[in-house]
Amino acid sequence: MPELPEVEVVRAGLAPAVTGAVIVGVEVFEPRSLRRHDSASGHFADLLQSRGVLAAVRRGKFLWLPLDSGRALVVHLGMSGQVLLRSPGSDTDRHLRIRLQIEHPEHGELWVNFVDQRIFGSMAVDSMQPTRDGLTAGYSGLAGGATGADGLAGSGLGWSGLIPSQVAHIARDPLDPGFSAPLFLAALARKKTGIKRALLDQTLISGIGNIYADEALFEARVHYEQPADSLSPAKGRALLGAVRSILNRALAEGGTSFDAQYVNVNGQSGYFSHRLNTYGRQGLPCPRCGTLLVRQQFMNRSSHLCPRCQRLR
Repeated sequence: MPELPEVEVVRAGLAPAVTGAVIVGVEVFEPRSLRRHDSASGHFADLLQSRGVLAAVRRGKFLWLPLDSGRALVVHLGMSGQVLLRSPGSDTDRHLRIRLQIEHPEHGELWVNFVDQRIFGSMAVDSMQPTRDGLTAGYSGLAGGATGADGLAGSGLGWSGLIPSQVAHIARDPLDPGFSAPLFLAALARKKTGIKRALLDQTLISGIGNIYADEALFEARVHYEQPADSLSPAKGRALLGAVRSILNRALAEGGTSFDAQYVNVNGQSGYFSHRLNTYGRQGLPCPRCGTLLVRQQFMNRSSHLCPRCQRLR
């Protein structure tokens, strides 16, 4: 599943194409891709038709486009979702589920194609609500978000202070300017679960999945089953630093691609898979001590680690 770096790469590529654009057409080819859309709020296409897009915003693994109607188009990539920018008349992408036709004042007409092989991803038009802490809802790359002619007052920050209701329960991610390290570390110290389970808990900290959890735990020399409340304050800070470092390095490489299912808006793969130290490298020597890396069953997935560097203490 795409994690924070992959979703941020998509958001950053999408933002200049959709910000300031108007949605002039909507085509739904697969109704299952609307599973998270509440039809009681209105027909999906009708809620988007002729609406202006104000920005592209991300929190953790969630992406949304605030609309001038006061609602937002929420995008979740699931396991294999892609958001691709295409020129009008382009050949149809395989596994195309939804297409938005947009008109941009500078770029002209574009197609935004939602492609999803396994149909675990979704699009939904959702209502917005003020953030609980009064800060901007997520990362948009924009300094603004102030109330304009659209009249979105929200929390006083305009659309930037509003979050879709489907995303409101998701914690801030460690690259979010509004993320509080002291609050996270204090919450982590109260968790009695294994540390990897805590890192994957999107209500505690968002954006981290199996790949980057394994990589951060390796960098911090922590076993994935180490109880979260047993970490010293110094080790907790070191782990958070490792998480941020891994995510930033993955962003610089365009994310992690193991196959054609994760690509950016132009259909290009990320290259961070070449920088991974443990994930998918079982049977190879640890880059730090030379011990063979192992893969162990964890929940309904796997964990990768060095049995020497990451001992359960």
